[in-house]
Amino acid sequence: MTVKFNNRDPVYVQVIRHFKEQIAKGYFEPGQEIPSRRELANQLKINPNTAQRAYKEMEEQGLIFTEGNMPSCITKDETVLKSVREELIVEAVDLFLGSIKSIDVPLSEVLELVKKKHDAESGEAEESI
Repeated sequence: MTVKFNNRDPVYVQVIRHFKEQIAKGYFEPGQEIPSRRELANQLKINPNTAQRAYKEMEEQGLIFTEGNMPSCITKDETVLKSVREELIVEAVDLFLGSIKSIDVPLSEVLELVKKKHDAESGEAEESI
C-alpha cells in the first residue's frame, strides 16, 4: 500500500481519504481485513499514533469495525459504503464546478465537453485492454 502525502492536509486525514478511495474503487471488499495499525504505520512510514488516529476516526465514521482483539475490517454496511462513493463524487463535482463558474462557462457547453472527454478516455482505456 502506497500513499502520496501532501503538505496541506494532516496525514491521518489523507490516510482516511486513501481508504475511502480504495473502498469506492472496490479494492476493499465489505468485511475485508485491513492491516493492523502497526503494519499500516510501517507500510506508509508514518507514526503509529497517526495510524491509530486514522483508524479511530474511520471507526467513528463507520468505515471500519474492530471486534475485541480481532483485526479491523471494512464495514459491511451497504449504506456507509454507498455514502463513501457519493461523498467522493460530490467533492470532485464541487471542485470542478468551482473552477468552471470562475470562468463563466454555460452548463450545456461544460456537459458537452465533459462527455467528449469521458468518451475519449473510455475509448483509450478499451484500446489498451
